[in-house]
Amino acid sequence: MCGITGVYYFNDENIEDYQQRVKNAVDSLYKRGPDNSGFYSDTKVLLGHSRLSIIDVTEAAAQPFTDPSGRYTVVYNGEIYNFKSHREKLQKNGFDFKSKSDTEVLLYLYIQKGKKCLDELNGFFSFAIYDKKEKSLFLARDRFGIKPLYFYRDKNTFVFASEMKALIKYGIPKVIDKSSLYTYLQLNYIPGPWTIFENVRKLSPGHYVHIDGSANVVEEKYFTLAVSDESSNHFSSYEQSCEKLHNLLETSVIKRLISDVPLGTFLSGGIDSSIISALAARHVDKLNTFSIGFKDEPMFDETHYANMVAKMHNTNHTVFSLTNDDLFNSLFDTINYFDEPFADSSALAVYILSKQTRKKVTVALSGDGADELFAGYNKHMAEYRALHPGFKEKAASLLYPLLSGLPQSRNNHLANKIRQIARFGEGMKLTAPERYWRWCSISTEEYAKRILNDNNEPENYLSRKNSFLRIFNNRPEDINNTLYADMNLVLPYDMLTKVDMMSMANSLEIRVPFLDHHLADYVMSMPENYKIDKNNRKKILKDTFSYLLPGELHNRHKQGFEVPLLKWLKNELNTFINNDVLESSFIKEQDIFNPVEISKLKKQLHSSNPGETPARIWALIVFQQWWKNICH
Repeated sequence: MCGITGVYYFNDENIEDYQQRVKNAVDSLYKRGPDNSGFYSDTKVLLGHSRLSIIDVTEAAAQPFTDPSGRYTVVYNGEIYNFKSHREKLQKNGFDFKSKSDTEVLLYLYIQKGKKCLDELNGFFSFAIYDKKEKSLFLARDRFGIKPLYFYRDKNTFVFASEMKALIKYGIPKVIDKSSLYTYLQLNYIPGPWTIFENVRKLSPGHYVHIDGSANVVEEKYFTLAVSDESSNHFSSYEQSCEKLHNLLETSVIKRLISDVPLGTFLSGGIDSSIISALAARHVDKLNTFSIGFKDEPMFDETHYANMVAKMHNTNHTVFSLTNDDLFNSLFDTINYFDEPFADSSALAVYILSKQTRKKVTVALSGDGADELFAGYNKHMAEYRALHPGFKEKAASLLYPLLSGLPQSRNNHLANKIRQIARFGEGMKLTAPERYWRWCSISTEEYAKRILNDNNEPENYLSRKNSFLRIFNNRPEDINNTLYADMNLVLPYDMLTKVDMMSMANSLEIRVPFLDHHLADYVMSMPENYKIDKNNRKKILKDTFSYLLPGELHNRHKQGFEVPLLKWLKNELNTFINNDVLESSFIKEQDIFNPVEISKLKKQLHSSNPGETPARIWALIVFQQWWKNICH
């Protein structure tokens, strides 16, 4: 795993002015690649690379990597799992190799096939290849957005990097995108291709950019995820599907075990990571597995289940047992690493798990992607019930006006149940696309309007929102619509962003077997009833791999992780909130948020009915801390 960056110069002016900026950008990517760094320059381009050595750790595989002719140079972040088979084919076609790396294979595949090489790659990646003869630059990102790639363009330059913090080293303008901020206040993250800054973009998953010698910039999509057609009766039987699913996932796990450095798996105790760990343990003797426990939060502690899986499969298991103080002490290290506002508080747990795991291995497999593929979230069951309503569902809709006025909180069992039922009742009154957006959000559009000082919806917000909801148009109502939307919204811009940033902050590579594109395409093509019914989520996944799991694990409810936000906000962070990031005079001077609404939020935090206030204040804290670090 690595960090990449570079600048392409449209004009014939002297590009040497950018050499120090490229060096500074590479330095900012140090944690993504602490083992080595390198640079390449030509009349049109400067490229930089920071390396985390995984495959072929020798100097022969160092980057930027140039082919023997000197024409093509690549900077690359990721892993190509089928590189050995491609290497054999390339050798038969006359290519000679000086390394054993997948980097060299990637470059030669591009030389041989151009952009069509993307169809041949099984893995996760972002890369840039420069053609010295044509003075062209080709950039691409993997199918699901596992690895990030940001870019900025003006009349003189096209600048790209693995992280926003590297782009900032080029001196890009830092103008806040109001639609992005408006969306962030609802979702707690910023969906791409947009970012918190105007004119800075995320390259979308499954897309590439080509810049030719005449400075023409073309962005194209090369991969589209399959989606189930419920009108078709041609899909495999359930039993045959279980067998194929098993083969596809085990094959995916085996591919992701290749490494020239120590490797292990995350083992949370949930279904997904347990299946990945169990499959990996069939092919690695004494597999290293890692989990974290929460001494002060027994409701979220899954180590009992993780230990059962580890014992069943004879893994070398390590539990990192944490207190709330341990969590809090890593809080600012976590939020200060983010390039743009990102308020998924579970990032804290991923940061600590990655930090501790990195002390023993350099690569870890995770269970990410399974919830989005197999309908594993609470909102998926809620959507299923909304589409197949019975007496309880209809009653929740009728009772919504009453329930919405009752005390709601995530920190009390009864108040949380009221919150959940009220949220479901609210969703029952909405159309399927609006319901999806609401259930993805921590806050409403009305709240976002109120909390911003101009009290208006940005003009291009609606078109951006609708771009993620198109799947719901002109299709039968079906859970697969929700899953497809999740694969294009929640997965790349919340879940994968969280895992990438928190693991890279600790120089740890995370591999995600559920996101092998052959597997994902197959699962997304399955009928709804293979994945969910009124009693089960992730139905076919659990049925297929039940033999690998302890009985206690097979039927347990999904357990997420939430940090004790309310407690921290009322106590440890209270002074920081009131005297720093949300201090009244600072809010007025900053001129982004509505001081009156901020004051109301702070008061509600200490009321008997905090509702979603802790999450909303957390999002404001993260934004303010980011703004002070980057923009102030």
